[in-house]
Amino acid sequence: MGWTDERVELLKKLWQDGLSASQIAKQLGGVTRNAVIGKVHRLGLSGRAAPSKPQRTVFKAPRPARVATAAPSAPRRIAEPVAAQPAPSPVRYVDEAPGMATVLTLGAHMCKWPIGDPALDSFTFCGRRSEETGPYCHEHAQVAYQPAQAKKKSSAAELARSLRRYI
Repeated sequence: MGWTDERVELLKKLWQDGLSASQIAKQLGGVTRNAVIGKVHRLGLSGRAAPSKPQRTVFKAPRPARVATAAPSAPRRIAEPVAAQPAPSPVRYVDEAPGMATVLTLGAHMCKWPIGDPALDSFTFCGRRSEETGPYCHEHAQVAYQPAQAKKKSSAAELARSLRRYI
């Protein structure tokens, strides 16, 4: 739908009344909010009687705190002493046999070497005391961290034999 003279005059009036572009678009019908904004810009309508603002909820000021007054004859309650709760038991390392630690009992300095199939209920971890530098006990660290193998120096005969593959 085009901009007729009547629609432009209605747009000017509604804009001066302080309606938003969305509200004007609804009243005019057949135009979008962006079309209204573009037309207002092209017409140079900048001043408004009252800028439209969304309705905001009015928050009440908080009430002052009430002072609790106790009856003068009311006795004061003395808090009963809280019974001392036993301290949690320290983490026990399994030194006898590996495979006694579960995910729930695994501590910070316990060997985290998995034992068994994780899909089974019998899955455990080693649980022995781990070394300071890693997550595994001494025995499992030797398995996990293998030293790099020294490279053999190849002789001329071995070099010739390996090059024959490419010739």
